[in-house]
Amino acid sequence: MLTPLGQSEGVINVDDWAEIRRLNRSEQMGVKAIARRLGLARNTVRSALAADVPPRYSRAPQGSRVDEFEPAIRRLLAEFPEMPATVIAEKIGWQHSSSVLRARVALLRPLFSPPDPADRTRYAAGEIVQCDLWFPGRVVPVAPRVFADPPVLTMVAAYSGFMMALLLPSRQAGDLVAGMWQLLAGLGGVPKMLVWDNESGIGQHRRLTVSARSFAGTLGTRIYQAAARDPETKGVIERANGFFETSFMPGRTFTGPGDYNAQLADWLPRANARMLRRTGQHPGALVVEDVEAMGALPPVAPTVGTSSRVRLARDYYVRVAGNDYSVDPTMIGRFVDIHTGLGEVVVTCAGTQVGAHLRSWSTHQTITDPAHVTMAAELRTAFQARTAATRGPVPAPGTAVGQRALSHYDEVFNLAAPPFPPTAPTLQVVR
Repeated sequence: MLTPLGQSEGVINVDDWAEIRRLNRSEQMGVKAIARRLGLARNTVRSALAADVPPRYSRAPQGSRVDEFEPAIRRLLAEFPEMPATVIAEKIGWQHSSSVLRARVALLRPLFSPPDPADRTRYAAGEIVQCDLWFPGRVVPVAPRVFADPPVLTMVAAYSGFMMALLLPSRQAGDLVAGMWQLLAGLGGVPKMLVWDNESGIGQHRRLTVSARSFAGTLGTRIYQAAARDPETKGVIERANGFFETSFMPGRTFTGPGDYNAQLADWLPRANARMLRRTGQHPGALVVEDVEAMGALPPVAPTVGTSSRVRLARDYYVRVAGNDYSVDPTMIGRFVDIHTGLGEVVVTCAGTQVGAHLRSWSTHQTITDPAHVTMAAELRTAFQARTAATRGPVPAPGTAVGQRALSHYDEVFNLAAPPFPPTAPTLQVVR
């Protein structure tokens, strides 16, 4: 029903209330004239003219089945503020709609749970760059009819909101460090702190990996890992990841990792030219002030990527991230050093490069340098010739080669006489 106006028993809707006031103010009509035109009681008209706000619909509360259970719910929440609504329903014997009970529990729970406010964070220029991994889905072809979901390293300068991103082959420590260095080198400065979550390639339980510690030491910065289930610590990068999902990905197709990074590099300047509500400025313009407050890049680039040492086997291939890469076969039996970067796999021996390949983002692939196959064939031919010279001449095809009778071996080793005659014919083998 509509709330009565003034002391009159009549009720009026919003349209009539607005028309009464219009007739009175615009057309200078009196109460009697308005009442006659609209067919309303005079007291209703007077109440409408006296009311400064329109009438609103009100309804008397009808009550709910859960009302009688509310005291029991309050007692449980007072003792166990985090108790789920399903457990509360079991404790109080609720047999009706679960949605009604959940709504009442949600209304009462804040009265017993201690508040956990989150303050607004203000960032200083050059202080923090937040980092994270975002996965775009299986949209990047890495081999014919093979699509992968590699991680995208996203980094945002917290003060300016300037976004950086790079698609990586994996989430291993070597690739993460190499990606961070490439983005920071492009930015032109080193912040005082790099904020990460508990990414295993960076570290876990506040203990950084060796690669992350070496990288931070070379740059003269600090890597801080946020506590678990604390998204407010790195909310800037979390919002940026959502922006990548909704603004970069829709409607795009890719031919490979290189094409993905090319499209991303073309889109980022436009994304950083938008107005950021948090700062009221364009990140692309504000980042100048951010970089000026950062530290300088180190004079010597940090060691990034992954390095390992193995002894080269006879098949002259080394395995990196599930793929096999060929090496100069003259290095067989020697130790070789394998350095894996974001785009290349380089193999050296005693400081000399003995293999270099573009890195494959797929798995179970064999990447071969034709020059290595040719060299292997030459080495194999030379080895067989040397072996033949050591063993002597090989009989020509069709030459009869005599073999001793088996009884002769019995005589040499003083064995018992064989069950067959000692004058067995000599076997002939034709090669």
